[in-house]
Amino acid sequence: MNTKELWENCLSEIELGISKANFTTWFKNTSIVKEDTGTIYVGVPNEFVKDWLYHKFHKLILKTLISHEDNVRGVEYIIHKSEQNVKPIENKVIEQTPNINKELPLDLNINKDDNLNPKYNFNSFVVGPFNELAYAVAQAIITNPGQNYNPFFIYGGTGLGKTHMIQAIGNTIKVKYPHKKIYYVSLERFAIDYINSIQNKNPNSFKEKYRKYDVIIMDDIQFISGKDKTQEELFHLFNTLYESNKQIIFSSDKHPNFIQGLEDRLQSRFASGMTVQIVEPDYESRVAIIKAKFESTNIIIDPEVTAYLASALEGNIRELEGSLNTVVCQSQLKNKSLSLNEVKTLIKNNIKPKKTVAIKDIVRMIASYYGITEEVIYEKTRRSEIVRARQVAMFILREDFNISYPLIGQKLGGRDHTTVIHSHLKIKEDLKTDPSLLQEIEKIRILFK
Repeated sequence: MNTKELWENCLSEIELGISKANFTTWFKNTSIVKEDTGTIYVGVPNEFVKDWLYHKFHKLILKTLISHEDNVRGVEYIIHKSEQNVKPIENKVIEQTPNINKELPLDLNINKDDNLNPKYNFNSFVVGPFNELAYAVAQAIITNPGQNYNPFFIYGGTGLGKTHMIQAIGNTIKVKYPHKKIYYVSLERFAIDYINSIQNKNPNSFKEKYRKYDVIIMDDIQFISGKDKTQEELFHLFNTLYESNKQIIFSSDKHPNFIQGLEDRLQSRFASGMTVQIVEPDYESRVAIIKAKFESTNIIIDPEVTAYLASALEGNIRELEGSLNTVVCQSQLKNKSLSLNEVKTLIKNNIKPKKTVAIKDIVRMIASYYGITEEVIYEKTRRSEIVRARQVAMFILREDFNISYPLIGQKLGGRDHTTVIHSHLKIKEDLKTDPSLLQEIEKIRILFK
């Protein structure tokens, strides 16, 4: 393909992996100016964009280019506004080619033997109520791989840090147990490897490749839906690894019970170890993420701005990160901390509208799920089945819709807010040890979508 097609394909892929604000800000008006002996020269509109792409997106750009063109060995950024000034800039760049080659190993630092990216570690991992159980399980696995919580199945929506966590487990085991063989793979790559082995009439090579590892980490397992032959091969691989006390880790965007077209035998094996959900970060966790972000960039931020950002930017971590990058960029551009009004103006288009909910509708759906009448949830009865439904209602109203404790108590029979706090905490604790409760809440949540 020509350079224009190459860059358009790369931009399409990059756009899927970063926030809309970041993509619009940094990749608009860029193009490939030329290619020379494996080095791609990307034209940018100004010095600031050039510097930002190099320091923040260089690895992503290089990795994406290599995935589309095998002969790419380096990337350089040049200010490119008109045909007249391209040539002298290019001459200057060519003189710097040795530096590009010198830095190439740093950009291609994904180990081809295990597919792990060393940037994913627990040093930069923010732990909060939204992921603390998953983090605790991860640490237990690292202590004794293959023995504690095997398999480990982690699930949750996009952009919540699942890939970061499972790769961090692999990287930590890699350091702690140098003799262990670890392999990270996406389900799509696993399926392609299997198909290629069948087409090449060499299925044994596929089996030998995956069964030699001590730790298998498989990402995006939900894409196994509808792949019957791949499911069968994964079933046999799972049994072989499990019987040998080798650690198996899966990630998915949904609970194994809700992966359509998943065979029962695989579903039961996925659920036989530890299944943990990562949810969107709560307010306190968002505060911690925001503080960590600005500390890492040496930007001083007013506590009032931190509080506003944590309150306004609800959603997944990836979207939060994109908005924070916008604030960081503007702060660096102006060489000062931004005021609250400046931040509000800057991110106003990134703020999602709040969920609206009628509490009576939520209670009605929960009562219907448990096969009880809506009215009994409001009553003072202590029958166990009613108490459970009421506590689940309080938990969901607080956790999913962020309704205040006093308002929940008022609407659910005029109860004191301390009763709501107790119910919320009880369900939260029970979820850690009660898989059936987890399934109940997941099924109830589907009713709201």
